Amino acid sequence: MAMRTILIVDDDDEIRASLADALSSSQTRVDMVPNADEALKRLAQNRPDLILSDVRMPGMSGIELLARVSKDYGGIPVLLMTAFDDLATVTTGMREGAAEFLVKPLDLEHLRTVVRRVFEDSALRTAESETVAEYSGPVSRSDLGRIDLIGHHPSMVAIFKTIGQVAATRASVVIRGESGTGKELIARAIHAASPWASEPFVAVNCTALPASLLESELFGHRKGAFTGASADRRGRFSLAGRGSLFLDEIGDTSPDFQSKLLRVLQERSYYPVGADRAETTEARVLTATHRDLEAMVGDGRFREDLYYRLRVVEIRVPPLRERRSDLRDLAANLARKAAHHVSRGLPTISEEALDALERHSWPGNVRELENCLTRAVVMAPGGVIRAEHLA
Repeated sequence: MAMRTILIVDDDDEIRASLADALSSSQTRVDMVPNADEALKRLAQNRPDLILSDVRMPGMSGIELLARVSKDYGGIPVLLMTAFDDLATVTTGMREGAAEFLVKPLDLEHLRTVVRRVFEDSALRTAESETVAEYSGPVSRSDLGRIDLIGHHPSMVAIFKTIGQVAATRASVVIRGESGTGKELIARAIHAASPWASEPFVAVNCTALPASLLESELFGHRKGAFTGASADRRGRFSLAGRGSLFLDEIGDTSPDFQSKLLRVLQERSYYPVGADRAETTEARVLTATHRDLEAMVGDGRFREDLYYRLRVVEIRVPPLRERRSDLRDLAANLARKAAHHVSRGLPTISEEALDALERHSWPGNVRELENCLTRAVVMAPGGVIRAEHLA
C-alpha cells in the first residue's frame, strides 16, 4: 500500500500534536500547519491525500479553506472539525463539499474510522474514474442564521449535515417527527441553504383547510369555478415559483388529494380548479408529518406511490426528551425571543428553574417549552425566572 499523507490545519498546538499522534502509522504520514494560509502554501508544494481542518481559526476559516481547496485542488477530501456545531456552520460546511463534519472534543477512534472510510471512498472513486458535478453557488449564511434551529446533540448535528447535503438538489424531502419538534424550521433551513433561497418559501398546513378547499389553495382557481370564486386566484404552487412549497401534515390529506398531488410530482404540471389549460411548476416539494406513513400505506390510507415520490430523502426529528442536552441552550434562546415579543428586558433563568425544565418530559416538545418560557417571562417581574414562574 502506498504511503498516504494527511495535512492537519489547526491553530492549537496541543490539538495538532494529539491528532498527529492518533493518525500517524506506517502507511500514513501526517503534516501539520497552524492556519489556512500556511495550508495553502503547503498545498502548492505537496498535494496531501486528505485535509483535516479546524473551522474557526485566526484569518481564513476552515470553510473558506475548503472552498479554495475545492476550487484549486479538486479531489482532495476535507474533514472539518469544530466545537461550534451550529446550524449555519455545519450546513455550510457540508454544502461546500466537506467529506465529513466532526464535533470537538473528538473521539479519536471515531476519527480513525472516518479517515479510513474516506481513504477507501477515494480509492474507489479513482478506480472507477467517477466525475461528480457539484453546484458551486453561494450559501446564504445570513438567512440560515435567522432560523432558530438550535442543537448540539448528535441527532441534531446529523440533521444539519443532511440539510447541507440535500439543499443543493431538487429532491423531495419528508420531515418526520412529533408535533412541536420544529419540522417547519428544518424545511426553512433546507430552503435557505439552497441555490433557490431568493425564491419564495410557501408553507401550507394541510390540516387547517377542509379537503374541498385544499385543491383550490394549492392549484388556484378560475373565476366562476365554484360559488364564491369571484376572480382568478393563483395557487400556492404558482406563488412558490422555483422556490419551496412546504406541505405540513401531509399524512392528514384525503386519498383524492393525494392522487392529484402525485400527478403534479410526476408531470410537473397541474390544472387550476375550473381551468382547461395546465400550468407548470418548478417548485420543490417539502413535506412533514407526525403520522406513521408506513402504517398508513399498509392499511390503504396513504398512497404507496406518493409515499415513495415524497420520501426521496427522509429527516427524522427527535423529540425534546431525547435530546435533553440541548434544553438549556433552547431555553435561553426562547426566553430571549419571548422577552423581545412582550417588551421585557433580557431575562435570567435561575438554576432551580433550569433543573425544573430538565425534569419535565415535554410531551409538546419545543413548542411547549416556548409557551412555558413566554409565560415565565411575563410572570417574572424582576427579570429572573424561577421555578414558581413555570407553568
